[in-house]
Amino acid sequence: MYEQFYGLTERPFSLTPSPRYVFYSDRYRTALDELIYGIDRKEGFMLLTGLPGTGKTTLSRDLLEKLDPDKHRSALIFNPFLSGPEMLQALLTEFGVAYQENAPRNELLSRLNKFFLEQLAAGRTCVAIFDEAQHLSSEFLEQIRVLSNLETADEKLIQIVLVGQPELSQRLKMPGMAQLSQRVSVRSALTFLNLDETKRYIYHRLNVAGARGSLEFTEPAVAAIYKGAHGIPRRINAICDQSLLAGFVNQTQKIGLPEVKQAIASLRGDEADPTPERRQRRMRVLFGTGLVLFLLALVAVSLLALHGAGLIVVPGLPPT
Repeated sequence: MYEQFYGLTERPFSLTPSPRYVFYSDRYRTALDELIYGIDRKEGFMLLTGLPGTGKTTLSRDLLEKLDPDKHRSALIFNPFLSGPEMLQALLTEFGVAYQENAPRNELLSRLNKFFLEQLAAGRTCVAIFDEAQHLSSEFLEQIRVLSNLETADEKLIQIVLVGQPELSQRLKMPGMAQLSQRVSVRSALTFLNLDETKRYIYHRLNVAGARGSLEFTEPAVAAIYKGAHGIPRRINAICDQSLLAGFVNQTQKIGLPEVKQAIASLRGDEADPTPERRQRRMRVLFGTGLVLFLLALVAVSLLALHGAGLIVVPGLPPT
């Protein structure tokens, strides 16, 4: 809607993860380097955690983009609600290996093992990333543990990366998960952006979308975005997108505090009353209306009391 007004080629703050918009904060770069190091060293089992919206899925796709296709075969599994056999089928599909639809678990595992050995002989490393892993069933996790057992005398046949929210780490510490947890050799985490990173993140995405410096977010606006989003990239995207929409409505190329406040109010669902002045005015109206109704009720009660005492006559009521 607003792209043409701002001279943008696309929406810069779409919530859909895209490696084109990757912002390399210090923590993001460290986590990516740690995972690449683990894969290159064939550590076998790695863990990436972070709160919702911190960029885990983006990093997963970015990681796959950086793997040399001549040296790696990769699979990305998004559905955490598969059974053990369904997970093996999903892996075979991702790796492009044919299998019979009703094949038993052992045959599926055997086909994967054969594929991994073929890739090893060809000098390639197989990598599987499981997203939203905090939702994985015990059966799923056990199947992953079995997969991690596939190895030669010298190295693991598949490199596994579990990606999920912080409760994934806690879950691996529960009774029965010790064998799986002990296999994790690389543990990385994504955190929130700080204020300076938030500003650089905003302008990075604007530049990728073709802004070329023609669009400005004022310092108070950036500070409000950081505070409202708590440094979480997904929330920053949502607030910035709505701020650009508000700026388009106001026909301004400079996004200031009013646009950001309006955006935050809109995301909270109270966009019909986005400013403190309107809220105060509405409270005064409500207070005034309530006071008038109270006074009318008090007058009515007083009149009835006087009528009951015979001191006055209220038309329409029988005398007491």
